Amino acid sequence: MPNATSPLKIGTRGSPLALAQAYETRARLMAAHDLPEEAFEIVVIKTTGDDRTLIDADKPLKELGGKGLFTKEIEEAMLESRIDIAVHSMKDMPVKQPEGLLLDCYLPREDTRDAFVSLNYGSIHDLPEGAVVGSSSLRRRAQLHFRRPDLKLVEFRGNVQTRLKKLEDGVATATFLAMAGLNRLGMAEVARSAIEPEDMLPAVAQGCIGIERRENDARAAEMLAAIHNVDAGHRLAAERAYLATLDGSCETPIAGLAMLEGDQIWLRGEVLRPDGSDALFEEGRAAISDAAELGADIARKLLARAPKDFFDWR
Repeated sequence: MPNATSPLKIGTRGSPLALAQAYETRARLMAAHDLPEEAFEIVVIKTTGDDRTLIDADKPLKELGGKGLFTKEIEEAMLESRIDIAVHSMKDMPVKQPEGLLLDCYLPREDTRDAFVSLNYGSIHDLPEGAVVGSSSLRRRAQLHFRRPDLKLVEFRGNVQTRLKKLEDGVATATFLAMAGLNRLGMAEVARSAIEPEDMLPAVAQGCIGIERRENDARAAEMLAAIHNVDAGHRLAAERAYLATLDGSCETPIAGLAMLEGDQIWLRGEVLRPDGSDALFEEGRAAISDAAELGADIARKLLARAPKDFFDWR
């Protein structure tokens, strides 16, 4: 077991939300193994995605380099044994890990819904025709274009405080965040309302914290097994198999949400053209033990239904 002299090193980005997730991971490990705080060291690693100039540029993630922007440097540190485990927001994680790394521990899942944030309006349904809405999420932009083609969309990046300042400055009338992040930061009041999945299906794995380790690290494997949430694991198995089969990335407007219903799992999936001109939806249920196969099956049905040019991004 780790101790104050030889602590378990937890790698994380340095944003307030990333640190909150690392602290939650540490607290769960402390409780599960009856260890003091000194047995753990939080190691902050700056990733390419944390570059202030990139954040201020308000460009889509796909133009900046994709999801790997938030993971590459952290995973390199783990492969070089500078850290022992890494804490990630699962919606930021590519479906494949670098050779030698494993992602098989998930914490209990938070609220999966998107948060509607505005200084003037209470919900997405209250937005007047032609309102300016800010988002850099390809998924959210496509969903908004599809459901409300009258809205004007502008690129919008940054943390909670940055986005609120942009709203105050009139850059946009409304924007979106994840309810999970606001809840973990103790800032749920920032959301004027939570958007139900029927109005905006969330990103795959939204609201879930994943903890990555080296494949050959038996100590980390044993420690993480004690805090792994089985229900989150089943849901993520379906959602990430769905995403992998669709070859999903930050260049793809893909939404998906799995829910447990007794001994079954229910998965809803949506894919859209980036301009929001068309959207396809599928859903299905299966035994929990078949979660991954359900995800792949839903993805195959969407691929089969799509017009020939629908997946040009592939």
